[in-house]
Amino acid sequence: MMVFAFYLFALGAIAGGLFTVISRNPVHSVLWLILAFLSSAGLFVLMGAEFVAMLLIIVYVGAVAVLFLFVVMMLDIDFAELKAGMAQYMPMALLIGLVILMQLTMAFGVWEASELAETQLSAPAPADLHNTQALGMILYDQYFLIFQLAGLILLVAMIGAIVLTLRHRQHIKRQDILAQMYRDPAKAMELKDVKPGQGL
Repeated sequence: MMVFAFYLFALGAIAGGLFTVISRNPVHSVLWLILAFLSSAGLFVLMGAEFVAMLLIIVYVGAVAVLFLFVVMMLDIDFAELKAGMAQYMPMALLIGLVILMQLTMAFGVWEASELAETQLSAPAPADLHNTQALGMILYDQYFLIFQLAGLILLVAMIGAIVLTLRHRQHIKRQDILAQMYRDPAKAMELKDVKPGQGL
């Protein structure tokens, strides 16, 4: 049963990633991406990393993929025009992809597993220590400073994205709280004596 589940989740992850790239409809691409995330979460469960699997489902499927889906469905984008503009950059993209593939081949060609890693993988885990607790002890004890620096980098990136996309439009009425608080009620209202049958 474990072998069947592994092959099922592995084929689901590969198919989801492949159809995410080759799908012509962006909504279908996001749905295939959700399938790839769910299949990867299933693989993590089979490996015994339940916390990472639930994190993948909650963060990526529950937030990121849904955000992608909403953005794709709400924005009125002419994808035919976008693809026509991308066609002129296709030779350069293929060249860059070939260079990256060669670099990955060179990197993984000399890849060797460390003896220390093999001994740690073969060592039995403590029975009273759950993998979520072990992961928390590593993150918040041994790599606490790096974890906090990663959060700071994400905060700077978020502020930078807000600053870059902020646009001040000229002909839009904006609310001025101080002007509303300090206005004179006598000047803010004007009473009109409307006679019967006259109208405004």
